[in-house]
Amino acid sequence: MVTVYFLFSPYFEQEMISKVDKYVIEKVREKRHQKGLSQSQLAFELDMATSFIAMIESGKYDKKYNVQHLNEIAKILECSPKDFQPAKPL
Repeated sequence: MVTVYFLFSPYFEQEMISKVDKYVIEKVREKRHQKGLSQSQLAFELDMATSFIAMIESGKYDKKYNVQHLNEIAKILECSPKDFQPAKPL
């Protein structure tokens, strides 16, 4: 008997986005809201598609910010890139 595992099988279940990525995404969203910026406005400032920001914030896709994104977002939101990182490891 041969056992076949499909990609949607619980044996292959992994988080598409890590806990720390989720934390960073939520912090960016919070800071964006505090500054009163929409996803579209942030995307425009970053010279990105609004859909990319929406995909990141939705958590439904394997999309996340990279270090360069976070540096540019910090400039736009007038904060430190450290503001998006947890104080302790997750």
